[in-house]
Amino acid sequence: MSISGILPYVQIILSVILIGSILLQTSDAGLGSAFGGGDSFSSGHHERRGFEKTIFRATIITAILFGFSTFISLFI
Repeated sequence: MSISGILPYVQIILSVILIGSILLQTSDAGLGSAFGGGDSFSSGHHERRGFEKTIFRATIITAILFGFSTFISLFI
C-alpha cells in the first residue's frame, strides 16, 4: 500500500485524537466571561501541571502532525 492510500486513515485517526484532546482540556471561561463578566482576579495566569500539561502538549503535537499530514496530502 502506498502513502496516498494510508494518508486518509492517518488523518481520520489524528482528527479523532485531536478532537478528544481538545474536549479533555479544562476551560476557566464560563458563559459569564463571554459577555464581559468576571473579576480581574480570575483572568490571571494559569499554570498547567500534571495530566493537564500532558494533554496540552499532546494536543499541540497532534495538531502539528495533522497539519503536516494535510500539507503532505496537497502534494500527493
